[in-house]
Amino acid sequence: MILNPKTDKPELMTIREMCEAFDVTPRTLRFYEQKELLFPIRQGTKRNFTRRDRARLKLILRGKRFGFSLEDIRQLLDMYDREPGQQEAQLKRTYQLAQERLAVMEQQRDELNEAIAELRAQMAWGEDMLASFRRSGAA
Repeated sequence: MILNPKTDKPELMTIREMCEAFDVTPRTLRFYEQKELLFPIRQGTKRNFTRRDRARLKLILRGKRFGFSLEDIRQLLDMYDREPGQQEAQLKRTYQLAQERLAVMEQQRDELNEAIAELRAQMAWGEDMLASFRRSGAA
């Protein structure tokens, strides 16, 4: 780890340090690098990740947690990289994707709640049937 003398924050982190800091595997980091979402500094077989890489990984992981596709995440990151000062356009696109994803998640939640209710009803019916078998068998 190389520290910035002014802030005492790391300038560069190794793949191991990134894995520990973000609770990901080396394979995950290599995958995101292969997909051109992260751009570590390569020194032979060593990879050193910059603060920019760390910020990008944070956004990638948050986007994945919310269910965004890697392509959606790439477009948002690329928009930020290509258009410095165009935060409004990036924010609008992010908001649009978030609205779409929220609608999908709410639909999935509603379907899951319905399935849970149906399963509970079936289990209650099964309990009633078992109880009637026990009553008739005990007689």
